[in-house]
Amino acid sequence: MAKKTKKVVLFSSPGCTWCSVAKKYFKEQGITFKEIDISKDSKASQDCQRHGCKGVPVILVGSRWICGFDQKKIEKVLVS
Repeated sequence: MAKKTKKVVLFSSPGCTWCSVAKKYFKEQGITFKEIDISKDSKASQDCQRHGCKGVPVILVGSRWICGFDQKKIEKVLVS
């Protein structure tokens, strides 16, 4: 698949089903990611909102913000 050189950050919150789906996907693909719990980090939560994301998961790939778990968009951004 993609060269996994871009930095990936997953903004999540406890009990978020789609956050769990995103984590499982990254692990299955061998994609290293940093997870930030927005319920404990208000600045991260504000960053997500500032980029137009109203809920989690929010995935930051390099400098591209993706609201929600959109596998096709994630894969496209990883290879571009």
